Amino acid sequence: MKDSSTGSLVAIIGSMIGFAFGAWHQSLTLLLVCMAVDYISGMAASLSEGRRLSSLVGWWGLARKGLTLLVILIAHRIDELMGGNAVMTAAIFFYTGNELLSITENYGRIGLPLPGRIKAFIEIFRKKKIHDRHGMFMNLSNISG
Repeated sequence: MKDSSTGSLVAIIGSMIGFAFGAWHQSLTLLLVCMAVDYISGMAASLSEGRRLSSLVGWWGLARKGLTLLVILIAHRIDELMGGNAVMTAAIFFYTGNELLSITENYGRIGLPLPGRIKAFIEIFRKKKIHDRHGMFMNLSNISG
């Protein structure tokens, strides 16, 4: 009986993931790996700066990552309506870029050496941020395209 319940639970979770994200893309795997590395490197950076870990800050970090996945879910549903996969792919690459930027910033905070070009690239993006109480929104009006 227990094996049947476990199998049913796995099937339900798999169905939910399939509905939310469609076919599993390697870009989605990369995003999830980057999210995990960012979270861990953020904790390491805080500890290296002598800060105590805060459960509130940690939960907000996880909540933001969860909300990111909800945006990916919405993007997938839009793609389903439009008959393509461009919206979800663009959202995944956007958020993967943000995660990679954050990982690089965390490594810099830890004191790992960074090439000058990467430091300059990070500084460009830092200047485009609007510093609200969470420091998470980008000022898109200043980005030329």
